Amino acid sequence: MGSGSDVAREAADVVLADDNFASILNAVEEGRRIFDNVQKFILHVLAANVGFVVALLTGLAFKDASGVSVFLLTPVEILWMLMGTGAFCETGLGFEKAVPDILDRPPHDASLNAPLRYGVFSPELLLDMVVYGLLMACCTIGSFAIVVFGFDGGNLGADCNKQYSPACRDVFRARATCYTTMTWIFLLLAWELIDARRSLFLMPQGLRAWGAHLWGNRFLFFSVVVVFFAVFPTLYIPVVDHVVFMHTGIGWEWAVVFVAVVVFMLGVESWKWTKRVYVRRHEPAPQTEWA
Repeated sequence: MGSGSDVAREAADVVLADDNFASILNAVEEGRRIFDNVQKFILHVLAANVGFVVALLTGLAFKDASGVSVFLLTPVEILWMLMGTGAFCETGLGFEKAVPDILDRPPHDASLNAPLRYGVFSPELLLDMVVYGLLMACCTIGSFAIVVFGFDGGNLGADCNKQYSPACRDVFRARATCYTTMTWIFLLLAWELIDARRSLFLMPQGLRAWGAHLWGNRFLFFSVVVVFFAVFPTLYIPVVDHVVFMHTGIGWEWAVVFVAVVVFMLGVESWKWTKRVYVRRHEPAPQTEWA
């Protein structure tokens, strides 16, 4: 400490000028908050990329009458989601407040099985990346397949990757369903990553404070709201839909979108519940309960 003897200060590697213990606690809390938010940012990026890669590679199996693979998502749609959707949500995660139990964690120790040993790429983060990415891909592929094969007889048209034609109507509607599903899953995932284990519906002060907690991070809140409504112009403005994004407006397919998003949410919540059960059984219980 800065008030220690001259001998102690000279022998110390670090001298703390502020002797207030509360300041030390605040510094530790802020450092851990920044570390957590960096992990949230990276997890959102990597999970989205895993979802894109799995969905697009699997989508190569959908071939039209000429044997050409039909794109589930066009390049413009992918760029729009990565730059116009993901970038704002991921930036918003950087403004998240500290989770309630952040000071209950043991200190980082590089010699032990602790976060510092792995850096931000902890085993939990990598496992979350795979699980969330696969969930995202399954919901996206499922929404496309349900529209095309479940209700439209599996008509994939011809040359639907290049231009719109009456034969491509079903593909364009399925692509719009896939695009909307992926976009809204992006938004939901950002809110789900507020806490790595706590349920989105079990906020620190309970369900009553749910809305207030989401409103607390205004950058993320407005990012989610703006991007949520920005989907509609891209679907229904003439030329923008057929020519730029290469999809078309949807009707009954909205039900498929909502079901896919709910399935993703249930999958994420189930995975978080599994992690909470594992932590309670294999790790010392923190002072703040998860659920």
